[in-house]
Amino acid sequence: MSFENLGLHEALTRAVADAGYDSATDVQQRAIPPALAGRDLMVSASTGSGKTASFILPALQRVLAARGDNTKRREKGVVYGPRVLVLAPTRELAMQVAKAFSNYGRNVQGPRVATVVGGVPYGAQLKALRGPLDVLIATPGRLMDHMASGKAVLANIEMLVLDEADRMLDMGFID
Repeated sequence: MSFENLGLHEALTRAVADAGYDSATDVQQRAIPPALAGRDLMVSASTGSGKTASFILPALQRVLAARGDNTKRREKGVVYGPRVLVLAPTRELAMQVAKAFSNYGRNVQGPRVATVVGGVPYGAQLKALRGPLDVLIATPGRLMDHMASGKAVLANIEMLVLDEADRMLDMGFID
């Protein structure tokens, strides 16, 4: 099945084609349509099956749709925060997810994506958390640090992705 048949925005199908993909994998065919409809999903598939695109493409579609209805975020005094939160168990996976957002969002004008992970200085992360933000990609430990300090505002989250949730639980992030 082609990505055009999944109901994705043209900017996203163009980016997928630019990345060298002409048809959706099985997991993408099964996950993207319900994700676009706002349904809750639990997806399990092998490495290399296309799981990451299965949540990134609907997330970017949500960002594109929100661009037309941005009145809430423009009001003076409204606290900014991401629309989409992706939690990943490790810094390496979070960086891979951020790169995939960049690749698939290449034709989306100005997506605001921030990554907050351990082992990186707080300064740039704090700056990114202060401004308008579409997508926040984080590791649990660093996100909890920013939440405890009041710097991470999650009141506007519309989509939550727990990437490799089983691994996060194994690492002790059950709370």
